[in-house]
Amino acid sequence: MSSTTPDNQVHWFRHSSPYINAHRGRTFVVMLAGELLDGPRLATLIHDLALLNSLGIKLVLVHGARPQISARLKDAGIESTFEQHMRITDAPALDGVMAAVGALRLKLEGLFSMGLANSPMHNASIRLVSGNFVVAKPVGVRNGFDYQHTGEVRRIDVDAIRQQHNAGNVVLLSPVGCSPTGELFNVNAEEVASTAAIALGADKLILMGNELRLTDGSDNQLRELSPQEAGKLLAADLFQDSNIDRQLTAACHAASNGVGRAHLLDANLDGALIKELFTRDGCGTLVTRETYETVRGARIEDVGGILELIEPLEADGTLVRRSRELLETEIQRFAITERDGMVIACAALYPFPDDKTGELACVAVHPSYRKGERGAQLLGYVERRAREQGLNSLFVLTTLTAHWFQQQGFEAAGVDALPGARQSLYNWQRNSKVFVKPL
Repeated sequence: MSSTTPDNQVHWFRHSSPYINAHRGRTFVVMLAGELLDGPRLATLIHDLALLNSLGIKLVLVHGARPQISARLKDAGIESTFEQHMRITDAPALDGVMAAVGALRLKLEGLFSMGLANSPMHNASIRLVSGNFVVAKPVGVRNGFDYQHTGEVRRIDVDAIRQQHNAGNVVLLSPVGCSPTGELFNVNAEEVASTAAIALGADKLILMGNELRLTDGSDNQLRELSPQEAGKLLAADLFQDSNIDRQLTAACHAASNGVGRAHLLDANLDGALIKELFTRDGCGTLVTRETYETVRGARIEDVGGILELIEPLEADGTLVRRSRELLETEIQRFAITERDGMVIACAALYPFPDDKTGELACVAVHPSYRKGERGAQLLGYVERRAREQGLNSLFVLTTLTAHWFQQQGFEAAGVDALPGARQSLYNWQRNSKVFVKPL
C-alpha cells in the first residue's frame, strides 16, 4: 500500500478478502533464488511466507543455492564449470554443494523459528520440514561432457509432502536430490520448483528473484504472458541474465502442464508477494493458460458487479439510473469485461430489428482501467453481436462522452435519426446528443 493511514489499511483489507477466501486451502510452490538468501529482504520474505501459512495456504518452499555453491567452491580452490546453465559437479564439487545447501537449510529453519514479541511472526509456531522429497537421476554424458553428480528430477514424493501439509507444516525443498542407489545429485532449483508444482497439482508457482522484471523493447513491464508467448521470448534469447531465462523457462513449463498460474516477482519490491496475491493487478509477470481478462455476455450473477460499476456514473448524471430489478430483467442485453472475477466494463445492446439498428447504452469502464483500450474492445464485441442479429447500424445517446464515441467512428445525427419507437421515449429535458455508426 502506498499509504499506511488507518482508512487506507481498512480499504485494502476489505478488498483483499476475496483473495484470502480464494487462496485458503490452496497449494502454492514458492521459489526463492539463491541471491535472495544472502540479501537484506530475506527476513521480510519469511514474514510474508509466514502470513500465507497463517491464512491456510499450503506452502512448498524451494530455495536456490547457486551463488552460495560458487562461493564455497571458490574458497576451496575449485573452479566452477557450467554447460547449458548446469554446473558440472564432480566429487569435490559435490562436497561444496552439500555444505552450501546444508547451511542454507539451517538458516531458513532458524528464520522460520522466529517468534519474538512485537515481531510479525510472534506466536506463529511454524514447522519447516525438509527431507528426501526430491528423487533425482544423473544427467549423464551430453555432447561429450560428463555431468557426474549433476542430476535431474526424476520425481517428487507427493504423498509425503501432502502428509506434511495435512499436519500444517511448510515443506522445504532444496536443490539436491537423492537417487534410489543412495547417491546425491546437484539439481536445478527452478526444475525442482516447476516439477513439484506440476506433481502436486499446485494452484500457483511463484518464482522470486533479484531484479526479476520482464519488459518489452520499450522497458514496459510484461504483465501477462501465455506459455506460447513466453516460449517465443525464450527462443529469441532476449535475456542477458541467465537467471531470468531459467525462471521464465520454469514458469512456462509449469503453466503448460496443468499449473493454473505461474508468477515471476522482483523480490526487491517490498511486499511483492503480498501485492501479487492480494491485489487485483499484482506487481509481477503472470504466465498462464487461463484468460485473466475476458469480454463476454453478462450473466445474472454479474448484476451486482455491474451495479457497483455504474452507480457512480448514475450519481453524476453520465448514465440513466437503472434499478437492480431492471438489470436482472435485461441482463441478456449486457456484455462485460471481467478481470479476475471483477466487472471492470459493461455495455448494453437494445436492438430495433424492424429498423435494422440497435441502441448502444450503459457504456461504462472502471476508472482504474480507462487508460487502455477496454472500451474499444467491448464496443467491438457489441458490434459483432449486432451484426449477428442482422443490424446495420448502432446509435447512442450521450451527454458527456461525445468525443469518445466520435473517436470510435460514430457521427453526430439528429433525434429524427432514431427509430420511431425510440424517438417517442427521447428525454428532451436531458437533451442527449445522438450519434450513429454504420456497421
